[in-house]
Amino acid sequence: MNLILASKSPRRKEIIENLGVEFKIITCETDEHTNERDGRKYVEEIAFRKGNAVRELLECEGKFDESQIILSCDTVVVSADGEIMGKPHDRADAKRMILAFSGKPHFVISGIALITKEKTVITSESTTVFFDTVDESDVERYLDTDEAYDKAGAYAIQGYASLWINGIEGDYFNVVGLPVKKLSDTLKKEFNIKLA
Repeated sequence: MNLILASKSPRRKEIIENLGVEFKIITCETDEHTNERDGRKYVEEIAFRKGNAVRELLECEGKFDESQIILSCDTVVVSADGEIMGKPHDRADAKRMILAFSGKPHFVISGIALITKEKTVITSESTTVFFDTVDESDVERYLDTDEAYDKAGAYAIQGYASLWINGIEGDYFNVVGLPVKKLSDTLKKEFNIKLA
């Protein structure tokens, strides 16, 4: 498998590296604006756009062949009341997001697109995350770090916010940003490729 990861995310890069899979990273600027309000359809659409932009770039350069498979991803957080939350715009937006999760479950949804010359497969995974009730002063201290601002939902499960998480239902790695089990199952079923 000649894997191309169409993502700048250091977390996705680390997950793939930890699987022992060789890959290279190629990314393109992609329009991520959509009016889609369904979380799964939203991430699937954006994941496809990211991967398709890389495919078009490689095809334009005459560098896309049958051995290559492009993996692209997108992750959002959906609050208990159905609001799709990407990366926060500023401190106030990050605070609003964290407080919206306080004492309630929310959903982390990742879309993945797998693209070869012959085939495109798009799928998604959802994990439920349960936050304790979060004190506003704790949120303010958290926002003094840089952790909130480049992550969907304004937190990372493996970071400071782990202090507030009392459980999850589903794939932990999906919350980090790449649903490993879904990726493995899809590669095996759709492309006859085994990661292990």
